[in-house]
Amino acid sequence: MRDAGILLPISALPSPYGIGTLGGAAREFVDFLAAAGQSCWQLLPIGPTSYGDSPYQSFSTFAGNPYFIDLDDLAEEGLLERSEFQPLDWGDDPATIDYGLLYRTRFGVLRKACARLDRESGEFLRFCEEQRDWLEDYALFMALKDRFGGQPWTQWPEELRLREPKALETAREELSDETGFWRGAQYLFFRQWNTLKGRANQLGIRLMGDLPIYVAGDSADVWANPEQFQLDGQGFPTEVAGCPPDGFSADGQLWGNPLFHWERMREDGYSWWLRRIAAQFRLFDTLRIDHFRGFEAYYAIPYGDKTARNGRWRPGPGLEFFKVVNKALGRRDIVAEDLGFLTDGVRKLLKGTGYPGMKVLQFAFDSRDTGSDYLPHRYTPHCVVYAGTHDNDTILGWMSSAPKKDVAFAKEYLRLNSREGYHWGMMRSAWASAADLAVMQMQDILGLGSEARMNTPSTLGNNWQWRALPGVFTPALAKRLHREMKVYQRLPAKKGGKKSRSKGENQGILPASPAIPQKAGDKSLNFPGKNL
Repeated sequence: MRDAGILLPISALPSPYGIGTLGGAAREFVDFLAAAGQSCWQLLPIGPTSYGDSPYQSFSTFAGNPYFIDLDDLAEEGLLERSEFQPLDWGDDPATIDYGLLYRTRFGVLRKACARLDRESGEFLRFCEEQRDWLEDYALFMALKDRFGGQPWTQWPEELRLREPKALETAREELSDETGFWRGAQYLFFRQWNTLKGRANQLGIRLMGDLPIYVAGDSADVWANPEQFQLDGQGFPTEVAGCPPDGFSADGQLWGNPLFHWERMREDGYSWWLRRIAAQFRLFDTLRIDHFRGFEAYYAIPYGDKTARNGRWRPGPGLEFFKVVNKALGRRDIVAEDLGFLTDGVRKLLKGTGYPGMKVLQFAFDSRDTGSDYLPHRYTPHCVVYAGTHDNDTILGWMSSAPKKDVAFAKEYLRLNSREGYHWGMMRSAWASAADLAVMQMQDILGLGSEARMNTPSTLGNNWQWRALPGVFTPALAKRLHREMKVYQRLPAKKGGKKSRSKGENQGILPASPAIPQKAGDKSLNFPGKNL
């Protein structure tokens, strides 16, 4: 099957309230995708963002981002008055996100909506019970963060940092109103998400999620599950994640995430990971696993180091991990992000899983290496091709900033011309390739330059801020894309028989999850929900 999709984060959708949301603009974009002959909407991680505003550093791998809750939809159902949010200052630039302003403004509005929720309704109570496995820890974690002025949990009082039962019980009693707000915000998020996903699936659009391999150190995940990570007796990491020095960075990349305690995870059947992946497949139809090479071997840097120079490679869980996942959850639609430093071991792991890997056109045109595996004539069908990912510049940005010889090679190989726009020529080569799935950034389809770049790795500031302007998803653009999909035989197959599930056909707010086998004596291995 030859398919096509567009990469656009929820945050980048047009909105009058500072950031993209799950409301009207998201529904309009789904309609645009269908009209444009697309079958996949790829998103970035949708969790609540923490320091640096990166979706890859979240307060919880299970929770949804409260910023994405649509305020107009809340007003439609009577949870808000428009006078409570429309006159507020949401920023004066519709093309960027001001995260500081959002933090100061959005939560006050959401608190009003959550205060009006019927928390005794069967739907709300059922949601809280089904998501109890992660929701209770997340709600308490966020309430405690507010109490301690946003400090990382490693700076909380020792009895809370180390989760002494009496201290946790007291905190739950004292912060019951606060934890109620955080539960309510998650309920609203997932209710709106379920509506959007139902609309997308009904129109034949699959949602592709993005799962970071690591979680943030300052997260409910690490605080509530310290035994799953390489931490000392006080909750601090012994080593942290990153990448070694290379031709692009003499110091390497110091990400700082705590590392998994893979040996201990193996002993309990990778239960935390099974819950994590199962939760993602309640939200998405396809899942991209970031930094796939970390499952073969991961780079460990001593905690406290200022650079990644002193790190060393350690073995990951390997193919055994994915066999456990398949046995517990069934064969799932997974894409492996196999970019970066690859070894024979990583290639063997990818082959063993059977997952498609990724190809990035911007990596293909190194004039010093004209035999790159990223050149389209070398693709096999079993892959996903991008012109660039969220970590790359836009096509036009790359054309203006890459080495001149590389750009000349790209122009010659792709037969690019300025008359139609270099971006159309590069995208067309991806659509024409043998790859089963071709995904383009929305910025490239719009022909934008470096000003629309989503992220520059290893930098802080000016990342994750770009937003599409209102009115850019036009019928004319959809028609042009549809024509390209028809030419390159990437139009979705016409469906017959039963339609995809629509709003109201699921039991509860979220689709049910596969049951996860429980290890004797370990109650934590049960995942909420019924079997599919």
